[in-house]
Amino acid sequence: MEDIQENIQFQLTDALIEKVEILVEDKNNNDLKALLNEYHHADIAEILDDLNLDDAVYVIKLLDSETTSEILMELDEDIREKILQNLSTKEIAEEVEELDTDDAADMVAQLSEARQAEVISQIEDDEHRGEIQELLAYDEDTAGGLMAKELVKVYETWTVAGCIRRIRGQAKDVTRVHSVYVVDKEDKLIGRLSLKDLIISKSDQKIADIAKDNVDSVHVNDDVEDVAKVMTKYDLEAIPVVDNNHILLGRITIDDIVDVLKDEADKDYQLAAGITQDVEADDSILELTRARLPWLFLGLIGGIGAFIIMDYFEVNLPKGAVILFLFTPLIAAMAGNVGVQSSAIIVQGLANDDVKGSINDRLIKEMLLAALNGVILSLFLFLFVFAWEQNFKLALAISVSLIAVIIVAGLIGTFVPLFLDKRGIDPAIATGPFITTSNDIFGILIYFWIAKLILGI
Repeated sequence: MEDIQENIQFQLTDALIEKVEILVEDKNNNDLKALLNEYHHADIAEILDDLNLDDAVYVIKLLDSETTSEILMELDEDIREKILQNLSTKEIAEEVEELDTDDAADMVAQLSEARQAEVISQIEDDEHRGEIQELLAYDEDTAGGLMAKELVKVYETWTVAGCIRRIRGQAKDVTRVHSVYVVDKEDKLIGRLSLKDLIISKSDQKIADIAKDNVDSVHVNDDVEDVAKVMTKYDLEAIPVVDNNHILLGRITIDDIVDVLKDEADKDYQLAAGITQDVEADDSILELTRARLPWLFLGLIGGIGAFIIMDYFEVNLPKGAVILFLFTPLIAAMAGNVGVQSSAIIVQGLANDDVKGSINDRLIKEMLLAALNGVILSLFLFLFVFAWEQNFKLALAISVSLIAVIIVAGLIGTFVPLFLDKRGIDPAIATGPFITTSNDIFGILIYFWIAKLILGI
């Protein structure tokens, strides 16, 4: 309990980083080991993130592989890749041998094909080597690419006593035993057991008699996001992975799903901000520019479109209607805000699999919601404009335009992510500059068109 408390209270300080750097510079290995052994491997990874590459490599080479393998998996992928480039294939193979198969495959996958072959050839455990090669063959975004081969498997014909003996041998390679999976003689998944089931059952009972047959599973080629939805829906700590013949291949644990959800949330957040690639603050200026520029360019095109619309109406509006241009930023802002709100709710619903019913039903609901919001906001705006300008028709034109703009923005914000999702495109892209820019253009066009119609100019 004290160890957990210490880990929770860990804080990375400049003094700690400086102390580590001095010990590395002095090559004071004994004191450096003693210092780092006080911390959890995740804390050490955080320390390495702040060291320069040479010092980080020095620490990795100094500590034992059982510790450093866990540290490497906690590091940011870019930093881990750079460290691996500074390790020999023999050193990497030693790290890989200490990891579960899923983490081992992830680490090997970061290497070039040539180095992958060298590292795999130096793994001494034949079974471990074969399982890593099997996992590398799967797409990283599928259940197969995420699963681990380590699990506890028993056959339906075994007795409870025989099962427990065999579990002891299997469990030494499994970090956490969430469930015991029951298979038939062909290794097809037919059920599951909890450890409680085994403990309370009679030693001579057959496994087939006590196994639960309502076991959830995922296909090896299922998308990882679909796997995450299943595990989230049913509150599973682990889920077995099967092939077309329902043969048990591996399992996916909740810690891997948490990583998937975090990565997806990061990607969606960047898409919503108008960033088209997976980038981080420490990436190069060129990489950051490539990620941001496409949507910024879209915003520029949208601004030019808005300028053309306003220029057209400026020529056709009398001088007394210049007040309309003063409300243009308000109309554009309201259109953008409503569109982003609508799209954000739909995108969140799609991510959580909460969006049910037809697109038409969704659009009708959003139209009614937008109309209600629009009426409330436009009443306030009508009173303000009328009090300011003492012009009933002008106040009516601006407030009615706002209602129309809000309704259209809500419909666009709802339809676009639904449409993208139907086409297999990540709908998170709809919550960013795409929605804001399109609603700005449509909003300004509708605004001036309705104002011109009501004012009769």
